[in-house]
Amino acid sequence: MIDIGDIDVFLGLDVGKGEHHATAVTPAGKKAFDKRLPNTEPRLRELFAKLQAKHGTVLVVVDQPASIGALPLAVARDMGCPVAYLPGLTMRRIADLYPGEAKTDARDAFIIADAARAMPHTLRAIDGEDETVAELEMIVGFDDDLAGEATRVANRLHGLLTQIHPSLERVLGPRLQHPAVLALLERFGSPAQIRKAGRRRLVTLLRPKAPRMAERLVEEIFAALDEQTVTVPGTDAASLIVPSLASSLTAVLDQRKLLAGRIEELLEAHPLSKVLISMPGVGVRTGARKGKHHTQALLCLARRRADVLFAMLRDGTFYESRPTAVA
Repeated sequence: MIDIGDIDVFLGLDVGKGEHHATAVTPAGKKAFDKRLPNTEPRLRELFAKLQAKHGTVLVVVDQPASIGALPLAVARDMGCPVAYLPGLTMRRIADLYPGEAKTDARDAFIIADAARAMPHTLRAIDGEDETVAELEMIVGFDDDLAGEATRVANRLHGLLTQIHPSLERVLGPRLQHPAVLALLERFGSPAQIRKAGRRRLVTLLRPKAPRMAERLVEEIFAALDEQTVTVPGTDAASLIVPSLASSLTAVLDQRKLLAGRIEELLEAHPLSKVLISMPGVGVRTGARKGKHHTQALLCLARRRADVLFAMLRDGTFYESRPTAVA
């Protein structure tokens, strides 16, 4: 629980994109400030400084520590103000204890400030671990966007290759996100261009990125090319689009690799990372043995795994596998 013994004023911020509503109350419950506050560093500093000068130590409490609540917390920390946040679910339950049913920013800001004053056990501290989680959420969110973009571009490539040369797509399709295949499509966007390049040139191009399968892949490519003798309408247009799509997909996959490295660094730095990685992977087949189809098995196992992970994180205990009983 957060110690409020040295707090002289409680500042609740109902955060918003362009401006917040700020309400400050004294330990006696008297309002010391109740106005809208622009979400800019100068105005935030001005308010924090005034409250510090007039009252003393200011506890800054927000209802959302990430995203739109990040700047007030950063400014408060820089000015030496202790910070905390009131979780949304807790706030909604506390709100039932206060008069009035209308949900307004002013009412929410007062509830945040007064809850910090009267019910400090409802607050959650914001420390370095929360900053790590916030950074992870931002990076993972961006990685999700990139994953969606990679799927979109890959599907477009699959569609074009299937349209102009189905046999070639059957060879390249399963390996479409392999760096060697993308390098090939960036350089040669049509079956005719690939054939014209010749086996030796293709092997030279692919070997740095696929040393073990370069020659075999080239043979499979030319075998596929021999299966089709006609040129499908739209092939010339596809020869312009395919290299561009391959280049875009390469860039997206490279970005995801960079993000993966940063995510790994953040996880390793988090004190609970060892707890998380102590759980071995669980396969879909485990749930499927109970007569569930693929989707049901995934949902079942994800729910069970989440329950176990929550308990592990809550208690700070590592996963302990039970030895299989010998029949």
